[in-house]
Amino acid sequence: MKKLLGGLTVSLLFAATGWAQPAHVGVAGNHFVTDDGRTMIFRGLDTSDPDKLERNGQWNKHYFEMAKAWGANIVRFPVHPAAWHIHGRENYLKLLDQGVAWAQETGLYVIIDWHSIGNLHEEKFFGNNSELFPPTAYRTTQLETLEFWRTMARHYHGNNTVAFFELFNEPTVNPDLGSCPWPEWKALMEKIIREIRASGGTAIPLVAGFNFGYDLTPVAKDPIDAEGIGYVAHPYPMKAKQPWDVNWTHDWGFVADKYPMILTEVGFLEPEAPDNYNPITGDETYGDALTSYCAKHGISYTVWCFDPHWSPCVIKDWNFTPTREGAYFKKAMSQPLPN
Repeated sequence: MKKLLGGLTVSLLFAATGWAQPAHVGVAGNHFVTDDGRTMIFRGLDTSDPDKLERNGQWNKHYFEMAKAWGANIVRFPVHPAAWHIHGRENYLKLLDQGVAWAQETGLYVIIDWHSIGNLHEEKFFGNNSELFPPTAYRTTQLETLEFWRTMARHYHGNNTVAFFELFNEPTVNPDLGSCPWPEWKALMEKIIREIRASGGTAIPLVAGFNFGYDLTPVAKDPIDAEGIGYVAHPYPMKAKQPWDVNWTHDWGFVADKYPMILTEVGFLEPEAPDNYNPITGDETYGDALTSYCAKHGISYTVWCFDPHWSPCVIKDWNFTPTREGAYFKKAMSQPLPN
């Protein structure tokens, strides 16, 4: 994708090339809807970071064609602060522009996710010295986060393919990461939403709760004070005990009665796998419970991760051979969406 010139926006560039814009997605009650009132349910895949895919030689249109062939209608791009720093703003935007263009050409919507884990309020972030959670991957600041979303809002103004902005991947507080009362988190999310809209943002902001993006219980009494947003949760198998439907409803599912929801990370790794860990260990019993719950309550989801290295993986290799998790969700996404 060539660098944009002057005031030319990405949406105008796409129009100039003849690529058809998908229907704009907004919010009506507790549904995601198109401008003509059609309810949208999303079933999709989480990509790995576009930076990683480029380094692996897999950031290409074929990757998106495979996601579409699996039954996805949306993909989620996790933008790690570290990758944003390494590439710099202009070069990372080129990566995103390529992905958005390929998504549009293959009929997929996009979630852009600021993929940090930790306490943005106190600017303390999750990490250790493992390959999976390197200590610098998630480090950012409130100032940088605000500027990231101003940039996304301006850059993708009017681009219907970029349907969602996931404001912060997994908010987390604990003794190591400090405290953040819900009112503080709520105020910070509302500030980001205001900045996005003041910058021309047309994508739907998505807000997560604490406990690694799982717990939305404070929303019952103190919801985000903003119209036209959605909520997210990451209900991996071990985040709640069975009966899952009862505990999910208590922890986050009740939100779907009033607001649209998309579970932007779901998935499982079978218990006998040597690299399973809390909270992803699970099997098809979890998958059946999750997909049934989502269908019953009109909740969308995206599955982690369309990559053979970032667990739980839905593919074994770059031939897109399904893992056990992948085979399950590939079949699930091929089923007709609920009316």
